[in-house]
Amino acid sequence: MLKDQTISRRTFLAAAGGTLVNIGLPGAFVKLADAAQRALAANTRPDGKPRLPPGQQAIEKIQDMGGTPGTATAANWSLRVYGEVERPIVLSYQDLLNLDQVHITCDIHCVTGWTLLDSEWSGVRLTTIMDRVRPRRSGGFVIFEAAGGYRSNVPLSETRKENVILAHSFFGKKLEPAHGAPVRVVVPDRYLYKSAKWLEAVKVTSRDEPGFWESQGYSNSADPWKEERFESNQ
Repeated sequence: MLKDQTISRRTFLAAAGGTLVNIGLPGAFVKLADAAQRALAANTRPDGKPRLPPGQQAIEKIQDMGGTPGTATAANWSLRVYGEVERPIVLSYQDLLNLDQVHITCDIHCVTGWTLLDSEWSGVRLTTIMDRVRPRRSGGFVIFEAAGGYRSNVPLSETRKENVILAHSFFGKKLEPAHGAPVRVVVPDRYLYKSAKWLEAVKVTSRDEPGFWESQGYSNSADPWKEERFESNQ
């Protein structure tokens, strides 16, 4: 996602009493009925957090997540894992498929205000990759590097969660270009701009390096349950 193609994430319009949500990205999003929203707001996760974080609207289906796809295909894609690690590696798509595969169901939350419940992803836990490269004690952060110069960042501790994966499939089908093919990262407990699409590299660093949106005023921590959308909110 290049800077001259920046899309304002502040553009978030929900038609009062309607069903269509325009979040400033291509496509329309079908919102759940108000009664369903209220019921979801009362539901909690095993950790006690509400399934629907504050300020979020549950949607039924994502038509397009926005952004400009990279050019890599499954045939030529590779992932470089480097930085503050003992054993830097480069993985091909087939290498990724040869690792232990997981299938997760999770809720994902966009900073613009929509939440997709029970999204289904298949791929490899990032902790599996981290165990192979062995981050040094000096490594405290992970930077996801993607097509078009896009980057996002999370603490290394976040990558140790079992629901953080490098995904190659979405709802049982190989990722489409609009959703980050051939491989994207999924970080369910942070706003979705942390889940970089069209992933090219994973870098472990000793110091934090704010990513594309984080450098433009969006929250560096991006916790949906604290509504950490913009730095001014914190």
